[in-house]
Amino acid sequence: SDHEPYDMFFQDYGVNPSIDTDDDNLSTFALDVDTGSYTVMRNYLNDGNLPPSDSVRVEEYVNYFNQNYSNPPRHQAFGISMDGAPSPFTQTERYQMLRVGIQGYAVPDEERKDASLTFVIDVSGSMDMDNRLGLVKRSLELLVEQLGRRDTVSIVVYGTEARVVLDPTPGSDKDAILSAIYSLHPEGSTNAEAGIRLGYKMALRAYNPDGINRVILCSDGVANVGNTEAEVILDEIRGHVEEGVTMTTIGFGMDNYNDTLMEQLADNGDGFYAYVDDMRESKRLFIDNLTSTLQTIAMDAKVQVDFNPEVVMRYRLVGFENRAVADDDFRDNSVDAGEIGAGHSVTALYEVKLYPEAYGKIATVFLRWEDPDTRAVTELSNDFYTEELAREFKDADLYFQRAVVVTEYAEILKDSYWAEDGSLNAVYREAQRIYEYMPRERDMEEFVDLVDRALRYSE
Repeated sequence: SDHEPYDMFFQDYGVNPSIDTDDDNLSTFALDVDTGSYTVMRNYLNDGNLPPSDSVRVEEYVNYFNQNYSNPPRHQAFGISMDGAPSPFTQTERYQMLRVGIQGYAVPDEERKDASLTFVIDVSGSMDMDNRLGLVKRSLELLVEQLGRRDTVSIVVYGTEARVVLDPTPGSDKDAILSAIYSLHPEGSTNAEAGIRLGYKMALRAYNPDGINRVILCSDGVANVGNTEAEVILDEIRGHVEEGVTMTTIGFGMDNYNDTLMEQLADNGDGFYAYVDDMRESKRLFIDNLTSTLQTIAMDAKVQVDFNPEVVMRYRLVGFENRAVADDDFRDNSVDAGEIGAGHSVTALYEVKLYPEAYGKIATVFLRWEDPDTRAVTELSNDFYTEELAREFKDADLYFQRAVVVTEYAEILKDSYWAEDGSLNAVYREAQRIYEYMPRERDMEEFVDLVDRALRYSE
């Protein structure tokens, strides 16, 4: 490869411990639908390098993939599903992997609310590359094609200063929007704070009380002018969430790319973070999944798993390290948690050790969220029993098997303490086998290829 990417900013959140149910039988976390960590890894491997271990957030690898959960009944917004089986990757017999799946109602495209979108586009010098500003332009073009006359688009850019490039314009006026996009060119240094501030000002001008109000930041995450202290920018963003404007961050480019800032901006802005490494990823965000990219169906969504100490000796939540919520905050509605888009699913995997011969209820899963329109809080729960476990890994649902294999792959790349004896060879064999049995899917074909590359680069 030409070079290793330099000056990359990632944050290492460590790994979750294994917890004895006698000490604490509750596991609580905020839901997360980000996928940026997975596509960052893909970009590294495509350039001939292994991703840095700090860049791996295991839940984002798992949540990149379709889990094949069924769409919940419409009146309910969410469905909870659970399955489990022995893991092919742990040494002893008594460990099981459990998959907790939350599936959001997929709103049909024609029922999507009207959207008021404000793009805040980084046009600083660092964006002057085809895979940055060039890719932003091509991506936005895809999005504009999807918009209707009741949607509106505004565009703000920032280099050394921030300025408005397009006042709120109806989605049907595609020529005006596209020429504004084509006119973008790199200028100056990076004043992210000014850009974000002006973006929210525009979003409030174009505010649609009955629609979706979103600021979409397109950047390489570098902030080197103005207030680069993330905290100051994050505080500002948190204030706007109260006004009903959410933020999605879309990362572009490599070298001096700030993953941590992009992920935290989305987290605090009650939106989600994706990293676009190629046009296929743009298509996935802006065409295939446009409604889920735009429309939020739940605010502050969190899960609490209550393990039965009679059956479960210990458990470990895989991933979600920077999404932990205190157990007693689960029913505190003022605690910030995760936002979920229409049709998004969230999957959490637990490694559990059961008592020998134990029988009966393994756990109850509680899901709690606030409706973005009515602000009503709803709680659902679901029980899971030992008799629902598959006997053998190979007998379990194929999508469950894939989630376990993707998890092991991520844990190995993360240098996780829990995958010390893990081997990419074993991951590759399992991935190949599952690929043979699954309905053909581009994402799976690509995953097998990525594992193969990781194997080659780690020799």
